[in-house]
Amino acid sequence: MTIGPIDVLSEPFLPAPKPPEQPRADDLDSVLKDASPTAIIAAALEAVGRDKLAVVSSFGTESAALLKVMADVDPAIPVVFLDTGWLFQETLDYRDTLIATLDLKDVRSIKPLDDNLHRDDPDRDLWFSNPDGCCFIRKVEPLARALKPFDAWINGRKRFQGGQRADIPVVERDGARLKFNPFANVSRDDIEAIYASAKLPPHPLIASGFMSVGCMPCTTRGGTDADSRAGRWSGRGKTECGIHTMKIA
Repeated sequence: MTIGPIDVLSEPFLPAPKPPEQPRADDLDSVLKDASPTAIIAAALEAVGRDKLAVVSSFGTESAALLKVMADVDPAIPVVFLDTGWLFQETLDYRDTLIATLDLKDVRSIKPLDDNLHRDDPDRDLWFSNPDGCCFIRKVEPLARALKPFDAWINGRKRFQGGQRADIPVVERDGARLKFNPFANVSRDDIEAIYASAKLPPHPLIASGFMSVGCMPCTTRGGTDADSRAGRWSGRGKTECGIHTMKIA
């Protein structure tokens, strides 16, 4: 028996299924505005799935609290760490300590591109002449690159830090992604309680008088409970590196 050619036109054309739409940031914020950090992280995980969700952490002086809450929800959620090339060795060591302490499964240390450094900061003094430009090539661009596989990201900003952070929502839209701020509503006492209950190790530089720790050239001792970030870019009139003020494509 001879089988003739298949008439492909006789079969109905079925378009490829559309990917599921992300929930609206405003809708999620309305639901989660008074939720606990644990509930917010769990909701983010449910909204996009583990493979599409990342936590961005500086492994700074308050970072262990967010990482602890995240690890209690799912320690395999990817964690993005921006290794700028100007970090204190104590911060790099603290990263490794918290990875072991919290049994974090997927911490990704992202560095600036060598081509960008050679072109824009060959003498490693861009932090002095153009701190915004330095932050861009060492933090903003690397984060944009690191977040390409993800549909949502989590960060540790708090309203009590003031400045541009005073009115942050719990959930917002950041370009193509959802951005979750699970610690938006927490107080300094809440953070201290997380550290105490979980017996979390403090960042090593706290004992030396640093309340907020970023890159070495732009971080000084100082700050108060009212303004813990006063030691960042001191005297510059600059309060943010750019990863929270520029929309990530």
